[in-house]
Amino acid sequence: MLWIKALHIIFVTSWFAGLFYLPRLFVNHAMVTDVATLEQLKLMEHKLFRFMLPLAILAITFGLWLWLIYGISGGWLHAKITLVAILVGYHIYCGKLVNDFKRDVNQHSHVWYRWFNELPVILLCLIVILVEVKPF
Repeated sequence: MLWIKALHIIFVTSWFAGLFYLPRLFVNHAMVTDVATLEQLKLMEHKLFRFMLPLAILAITFGLWLWLIYGISGGWLHAKITLVAILVGYHIYCGKLVNDFKRDVNQHSHVWYRWFNELPVILLCLIVILVEVKPF
């Protein structure tokens, strides 16, 4: 079980690195007007999002393995699963934003993206507290 837990943590950490960085690219993308820079940011966003998807799948797979095979349970786990579902929705929405930037139809300001970038930080804090403290 410890190997599965270690792999889960590795892939969660890697996925979060992407979830932290991609919206920072959006902040920059929403601020620049130089065509060459815009094209470079589009490429970076696309490649990062494509890289993040298998990390997310592996993080969720190893988490499900811990839950279903090893029987980890508790009220805290239901709350964690809810937060992970929100995180998956955030990830999917990031994909929509990548496509919006790719098509040059972004609707948000750099300030909006700065706030948007805070959601995975909040989710990570809540998830870690749930897993480690197990408040219920």
